[in-house]
Amino acid sequence: MKKEYEFSWIGSQNTFVDTISVEQFGQVIVGRYGGNSSAGQYKNEDACLLLIDQKQDWEFVILLDAHNSAESAELIVKTFERRKNEIKECLSLKPDQAFISLEKMVLNLFQSKEFMAECSSVKGETACLIAARKGRYCWWFSVGDCILYLHHPELTAFGQHQLNQRQFYEWIGQVNTFEMPVPCYSTGRKELRQGINHLFLTTDGLIECPGERFSIPQDIFRVFSKSSNEESVVTLLKGIQEDNVRDSTTIVSWMVNVTEKATLASNQ
Repeated sequence: MKKEYEFSWIGSQNTFVDTISVEQFGQVIVGRYGGNSSAGQYKNEDACLLLIDQKQDWEFVILLDAHNSAESAELIVKTFERRKNEIKECLSLKPDQAFISLEKMVLNLFQSKEFMAECSSVKGETACLIAARKGRYCWWFSVGDCILYLHHPELTAFGQHQLNQRQFYEWIGQVNTFEMPVPCYSTGRKELRQGINHLFLTTDGLIECPGERFSIPQDIFRVFSKSSNEESVVTLLKGIQEDNVRDSTTIVSWMVNVTEKATLASNQ
């Protein structure tokens, strides 16, 4: 049984315009739809990178949504592909040290003179969402407006679904937040709850589609309550296809079963 998976894709290589693609890597589903040509779409500027080690119990995902060209997304994918061994070394550590090491690596890379010089030579810029899960903890690093949701009944009871805050006017590439005197980005960590936790990353084509049938996270996760992870991702992509979406959409979706008890208030 395979324990490790690696996957990368850049929209300029295969646009998936008018075509739904759903692939499975271990427990993780990657769904892609390039948009409808009837709505005027002819390119795809999304990209993603996925690393999984089931034996060491972690996943690492980069989701990108570029504009003006896919060059900035391609630069980030190829840059992190060259550092996949370093990523694996970080995630071989215990969760607390793993996330500290990952964040340090990402910041050092994005602020390096070499990388910023490469950014200045590409056309366009990209939103960049990086997420890692190890054990019962999740970490993310976010520049721009890609979305990371977490679904669990205990969180849903309080109306919590979204982990990162979408930030507009933040990018990496030709226009680059890391060129500013104060680079702007956000990071966070979240303890997963006992039971099934559903981690779901998406670019904005899903939630900003005409009709906005999936603009509310509850409507997204309602689809998953009726069918499997893979079938549900297909349903989401078919839905926006039917609504004549132009923008491309990329989804990364997986479930994590946590056996340990999660933190509760002292009087619970």
